[in-house]
Amino acid sequence: MNITFRWFGKEYDSVTLDKIRQLPHVTGIISTLYGKPAGEEWHRDEIRALKETIERSGLSLLGIESVNVHESIKAGFRDRDRYIENYQKTLVALGEEGIRLVVYNFMPVFDWVRATLAKPRPDGTAVLSYDDELVKELGPEKLFDWLSKQANGFILPGWEPERLARVRELLTYYHDCSEETLFNNLVYFLKAITPVCERYDIKLAVHPDDPPWGLFGIPRIVTNLANLKRILAAVPSPSNGVTVCTGSLGANPANNVIQIIQELKDRIHFVHVRNLKFIGPGKFDETSHLSCDGDLDMYRIMKTLYDSGYDGCMRPDHGRAIWGEISMPGYGLYDQALGSAYMYGLWEALSKEYPRKK
Repeated sequence: MNITFRWFGKEYDSVTLDKIRQLPHVTGIISTLYGKPAGEEWHRDEIRALKETIERSGLSLLGIESVNVHESIKAGFRDRDRYIENYQKTLVALGEEGIRLVVYNFMPVFDWVRATLAKPRPDGTAVLSYDDELVKELGPEKLFDWLSKQANGFILPGWEPERLARVRELLTYYHDCSEETLFNNLVYFLKAITPVCERYDIKLAVHPDDPPWGLFGIPRIVTNLANLKRILAAVPSPSNGVTVCTGSLGANPANNVIQIIQELKDRIHFVHVRNLKFIGPGKFDETSHLSCDGDLDMYRIMKTLYDSGYDGCMRPDHGRAIWGEISMPGYGLYDQALGSAYMYGLWEALSKEYPRKK
């Protein structure tokens, strides 16, 4: 198992590779070509340059998060095959550069959504927070500007300008788009790209919708165990797998993260670890990673992963703003470092208490 750290690149991230390198339990980086528009082909020289930058720091590029999916693919527009072809070429380039993990999501129009990016807590920290009532009050056309003003001058990963420029058009389309149509569009995409992944032993890891329910009348389908099982069954290739994001799935109290891990264990290709506290229906605050600070039992989650034989990459996700750090919301150094050390400590204890048979 590899504890990794997400890095947004020299142009976008306040956290530097030399600081990540000082975390003795972190073995690699999860990154991407930030600023690359969704749908564009990635080239080997770009990927190699990213790899070499990371390797010069003494770390390794262990996965890409994310190769974003163009909206035409999600919506099933007439030009989707052109963008799927670009995605296939990108996977070839990644495979030839030795990348074996690719994360993506299939959230229409909007990526992850929060209502507040720096909600103060009594202890002086600040966290990302979701409030369904406030999100609905803001509406789809004001949401991005509202969040951008809270982003400390940093980018909002996953919120692609070219997608947001088409909000009205896409909202009109998706109001008449069913979950079944969106599911079929995902399957069409996966059937086209999994042969490339199989050729290069690339593990695809779809990220759950965040939060895991529909927004503004827009369907979302990567939301629960039943839907995840259906996606995996529709394209049964070993390359077609999931990212278990404890915070995304756990945001819906009806989702049993332990059960999801147990039932999908053979197809889990990546793990995000974060915790949250339920405030009320459709309302939650993110917390530190520790079990005692939130409503998710991180020890049980890590033990279930360990018992299932998981040996891939995992990383801390969405840390608090602590000790006066100014960073991309959720992605500062300090609390992610604390979270990753906590994850490593749990895993070390499990491996010594329950040694695996060789």
